[in-house]
Amino acid sequence: MSKTVSFGLLLLLASIVAITPLAIDMYLPAMPLMASELGTDIGLIQQSLSIYLAAYGVGMLVFGPLADAIGRRPLALVGLLFFSLASFALVFCQDAQWLLGLRALQAFAGSAATVVVPGIIRALYQENTAKGMSYVSMIMMMAPLIAPAIGSAVLWVGHWQDIFLVLALYSSVILLLTWRFLPDPVAVTKGRKLEFLAGYRFVFAHAVARPQIATSMFASFAFFCFLTAVPFVYIEYYGVNEQLFSLLFALNVGMLMMANFCNSRFVGRYGPQRMLNSGLVLALFSASVLCLANWFELGLVFTVLSIAPLMASLGLIATNADAMILMRFPEHSGTATAVIGTLRFGSGALAGPLLALAYTGTALPFSILMFCGVLAITVCQFLGIHQTKAGQSN
Repeated sequence: MSKTVSFGLLLLLASIVAITPLAIDMYLPAMPLMASELGTDIGLIQQSLSIYLAAYGVGMLVFGPLADAIGRRPLALVGLLFFSLASFALVFCQDAQWLLGLRALQAFAGSAATVVVPGIIRALYQENTAKGMSYVSMIMMMAPLIAPAIGSAVLWVGHWQDIFLVLALYSSVILLLTWRFLPDPVAVTKGRKLEFLAGYRFVFAHAVARPQIATSMFASFAFFCFLTAVPFVYIEYYGVNEQLFSLLFALNVGMLMMANFCNSRFVGRYGPQRMLNSGLVLALFSASVLCLANWFELGLVFTVLSIAPLMASLGLIATNADAMILMRFPEHSGTATAVIGTLRFGSGALAGPLLALAYTGTALPFSILMFCGVLAITVCQFLGIHQTKAGQSN
């Protein structure tokens, strides 16, 4: 079926998923200014990112089984509508507490829209799901690539509230395109009951999928450690301006795009497990270099050069782990996506508090946390290999 998938549909699916990185990354350059104008410290503004991730994870938990029960198209439309309304409400936010609450609502609504996309890809690409995921991820990566630059440009000509106005306008356009063009290729059985716990029991009972689920979770934890810490590390610690911050951030997103491009080219030949293994080797090396660079305080250049390949490796790991999970649950793709998303963004929400707890005023804590995430992935993959060998011997 993958031969019939148009570029336009891939672009629409990527545009739906892109509301999340846009909502996360566009306001990163504005964090110091937001803290000043809202009369709070930057730590609370950084917590708005953790709150967004936590609410997004809870939303995935709720809406994943709902997608399997009622279909993906109606859920996407409702999610995009309320995401647009929450984004518009943020334009008028003048209080830090309202900011946190509206960000939680924005994330919860956004999860309803984005949870449907992997299931649609699974239905369209079937055994080539990893390739389809790479295509959509590669297109979607344009969002975090340009998001900080958009945020910086908005700050240049307007106010930080205008960033959320741009988000509201973008999601409104995507809502109209989704209403007009989004299909629902996953058949929903008439009269099918919505059974949240039964669906989750089914997914977690699949022993072979567990190492990949944990792998996806720890890859996301490492990624969100970087995402949460990067405004402080680049702007506060190394003293770069907002424009250079956008360029450095774009470099890392470009590495993610390159990883997904390579994956789309080679995963059909080597398979998702071998591509994941390649990413893990690169991740172990680059995370080690990152820790050493910040331990010895070698400066911005060494930090940037070690983060770039680490971002690429995390992209390879997460994309292939997610694809292998979805391929095992053709009838429960929404629930499987919810499991992935909840654990992914739930673990991401832990990044902020852990970074605050480990704060030393240097770039070392986030480096160590990212390295710990990669080590956890390594353990998960070794457990998966042991489990596979034990199953073959029985």
